[in-house]
Amino acid sequence: MVDTVEFNLEERTAIFGERIIELAQSLPDNSVNDVLIRQIVRSGTSVGANYMEADSAGSKKDFKYKIDLCRKEAKETKHWLRMIAKANPNEKETIRPLWQEAHELTLIFSSIAMSCRKK
Repeated sequence: MVDTVEFNLEERTAIFGERIIELAQSLPDNSVNDVLIRQIVRSGTSVGANYMEADSAGSKKDFKYKIDLCRKEAKETKHWLRMIAKANPNEKETIRPLWQEAHELTLIFSSIAMSCRKK
């Protein structure tokens, strides 16, 4: 049986944001992590927020704009995950699936944005 969360972007992006928060809460408190945590919580949770806005967009133009934001935020989150892995080498195995999910979300939103351009 196929996991329906995989195809439910509202739920998938919400779970992604929750996992980002859990990662942020698990990191040691220090000056480098403080900066990285603020950045990743902002970008990682905004993927879902922008998707919610896209899902209720009033026009095709607004929908495309919000989907582009989803893609950009997912891509930015990949960057912050890489920086967190560098600052916290012992967390690499925890970060890897989050990076993979951010990558997959980037590809999904890129595909949706491309479909919008064709119409």
